Amino acid sequence: MRSLNEIRSTFLNYFERQGHEVVPSSPLVPRNDPTLMFTNSGMVQFKNLFTGVEHRDYTRATTAQKCVRAGGKHNDLDNVGYTARHHTFFEMLGNFSFGDYFKEEAIPFAWELITKEFDIPKDRLLVTVYHTDDEAAEIWKKTAGFSDDRIIRIPTADNFWMMGPTGPCGPCTEIFFDHGEKYWGGPPGTPEEDGDRFVEIWNLVFMQYEQFEDGSRRELEKQSIDTGMGIERVAALLQGTNDNYATDLMRALIEASAHATSTDPDGPGKVHHRVIADHLRSTSFLIADGVMPSNDGRGYVLRRIMRRAMRHAHLLGAKDPLMHRLVPELVRQMGGAYPELGQAQALIEETLKLEETRFKQTLDRGLKLLDEELAHLPEDAPLPGQTAFKLYDTYGFPLDLTQDALREKGRVVDTGGFDEAMERQKAKARAAWAGSGESADAKIWFDIADRDGVTDFLGYDTETAEGQIVALVQDGAEVVEVGQGGKVQIALNQTPFYAEAGGQVGDTGTIRTETGVARVTDTKNSAGVHVHFAEVTEGTIRKGEAAALEVDHDRRSAIRANHSATHLLNEALRETLGDHVAQRGSLNDADRLRFDFSHSKALTPEEMEKIEAEVNAMIRQNALVETRVMALDEARAIGAQALFGEKYGEEVRVVSMGVQPGSGRGLDGNTYSVELCGGTHVRRTGDIGEFVLLSDSASSAGVRRVEALTGIAAQNYVAQMREVLGELQAELKVTPDKLLERIRADQAKLRELSNEVAQLRRELAMAGGGASAPETREVGGVPFVAQVLTGVTGKDLPPLIDEHKARLGSGAILLIADTGGKVAVAAGVTPDLTDRVSAVDLVRAAVAELGGKGGGGRPDLAQGGARDAANAEAAIKAAEKVLEG
Repeated sequence: MRSLNEIRSTFLNYFERQGHEVVPSSPLVPRNDPTLMFTNSGMVQFKNLFTGVEHRDYTRATTAQKCVRAGGKHNDLDNVGYTARHHTFFEMLGNFSFGDYFKEEAIPFAWELITKEFDIPKDRLLVTVYHTDDEAAEIWKKTAGFSDDRIIRIPTADNFWMMGPTGPCGPCTEIFFDHGEKYWGGPPGTPEEDGDRFVEIWNLVFMQYEQFEDGSRRELEKQSIDTGMGIERVAALLQGTNDNYATDLMRALIEASAHATSTDPDGPGKVHHRVIADHLRSTSFLIADGVMPSNDGRGYVLRRIMRRAMRHAHLLGAKDPLMHRLVPELVRQMGGAYPELGQAQALIEETLKLEETRFKQTLDRGLKLLDEELAHLPEDAPLPGQTAFKLYDTYGFPLDLTQDALREKGRVVDTGGFDEAMERQKAKARAAWAGSGESADAKIWFDIADRDGVTDFLGYDTETAEGQIVALVQDGAEVVEVGQGGKVQIALNQTPFYAEAGGQVGDTGTIRTETGVARVTDTKNSAGVHVHFAEVTEGTIRKGEAAALEVDHDRRSAIRANHSATHLLNEALRETLGDHVAQRGSLNDADRLRFDFSHSKALTPEEMEKIEAEVNAMIRQNALVETRVMALDEARAIGAQALFGEKYGEEVRVVSMGVQPGSGRGLDGNTYSVELCGGTHVRRTGDIGEFVLLSDSASSAGVRRVEALTGIAAQNYVAQMREVLGELQAELKVTPDKLLERIRADQAKLRELSNEVAQLRRELAMAGGGASAPETREVGGVPFVAQVLTGVTGKDLPPLIDEHKARLGSGAILLIADTGGKVAVAAGVTPDLTDRVSAVDLVRAAVAELGGKGGGGRPDLAQGGARDAANAEAAIKAAEKVLEG
């Protein structure tokens, strides 16, 4: 039996022998298509090659591309676990030609691979072609010897591929495998085509035409090939099954789930194990590629997948978090082909464990609510949309998770009611995705790079240089010259200006020519071109001129120090908190540094102190900061840390600093920090100067953010703190060693006095507060106390409400406090009356008469604010009307 890993290798090796470049899978977060949530096919990373915007040094490629379909228009989430072939994560094998070969080569390649390399029986295969594609039909007859009845002509879009409403397009040919008569279903194009007997295993797209807005087409000058073979489907047929979940890889994950839950993999929990196995792959790969669970965008889809798997684990009887315990088996199965899984293993396990722990706290309550609601409904009635929304809004149940739970009970949700509730309450988290992919590079910069080449960066070794202006761009178009006051984007053949990347901000400085001067305010990279954003401050800048280039030295020095300190900080965090720490983002600016990293809880003062001390210890070593260019595999072998989700070429720049004997990192095994990095750095760690860790805060779920200062900024901060300390000592008249003790004593005394004052205010208020004493009267059959107070604050009103409730036993209370400049309003209703009247309604009625808006809280206690207490009597009357009904 061929394993899935063997199938992948066979495919890639075959096309490599046919002259194809084996290109690594791109990340699941697309870099060149802002319309996509996730990479969902093999051609995504080659889109700009097909359109001619980008060029590479090969015209044939082959890949095993990781894909996710769980959001946007490509969404298979609801069907996963219930069918034999639906997945959220899958691998797409493909071969591609960019203006090289076409149908005459592509079809024989496919036939030889399938029938000779994979030894799939020829008599079990049939193909489809677009109904007008006589050329493809004839090639199939010649290559495979197929008769006309084995070549099915399809007249629909199923066999005609389009990149979009306009652009490259062309016919397809799909290869189907017949699993035999024991499965129901018919060939493609028949009414029974949706059955399981005939399964598509490979689609060959012939990019033959260009489509225009008016619907017309013309043949492309360079016709191309894009193919996609689902590895799970091919593995199923090569392993003698019609079920993707019975393949060796999926079976290993299913059995791991069964073992962890002590349940039968093929018993009543079969669907649960399938969902867990599939979702384990998608969640783990998404985390490895830099996606973290959140309440919007990609992070929200990740959280939906996680929670769906976790609910199925719950149904299997898992009492403790399960998903993170299955990650080692996934790494064993797929880590060889996708090393990013192993590199991110600690992060994946930590993220899954944290998310499942949080979700388990609400899962039981949510499912209990669901069962209670269903118990009151007729058997065939849908779940009200309002209830589904409450599960979503209160318990974090996405709509599809509720639908999934109901599906097992044969029930549905009133989705229209759910949508109405969503709009009515203006919920922040929505399932819809507005698109947040990285912006596609502007075509103009690809054209400039193709014409003039990419920019040669000189800034690792110098901050001044000479270059030639190769392009000037204004308002998205190239211009020949720009005069004084004009804003322009400048491209040069070479530059010392660093372009923003890897968290390091772009350089600023000056560009001088014989005819003018431009002030550079930022530098960015597009298509390999360093784009200098500038304003012409003197004379005129012209295309083709030689230019003297000078980076702002002091600013670059400060940025460089912060960037190097970030590397030391990253390692100090890992040393202090654990190997699960991984960079989630950074900012290296001139005045500060910011670092985001994976960690589930706030840092303690002791941890902050230890991290700061360790970074400063490395700075004091004054060790040489070394940079080397080496092969990616070699860099990983010496322990270089990489940013998950970042795309690296075959050669990478490795930055090493600090000495820690026996660390196992670096070429000598004694290096403290080793990272892949394209940024600029200090020459020795001592050049960083002082390091001060300022703060720790939450950036997002499972991600912390620390901020720090280095060099002069750190020294200025310490001097400022020393000055503040001196002023405190002088003010409190104590020595430094007694300062903290004195402050704590004063704070305790202040709290004691504040409590006494608050109690006196409440006692005075209960006695009348300088106004009329509170009287109890019946309004609408409800005992009612209304009181206008002075000398109390809004914070005093809830305790006063409680005291009135205790005195009344049953009734409603309205308190209006004129605090001088603003008015605080509070209302209370005893528990026995909240089904008749709500404190929220009382407050809102009163606040409206006092010139305020709104107010809210619970039925038994509500508060609001207003501007003027002059209409207090009218406010009390308004509350009485509420009581009267």
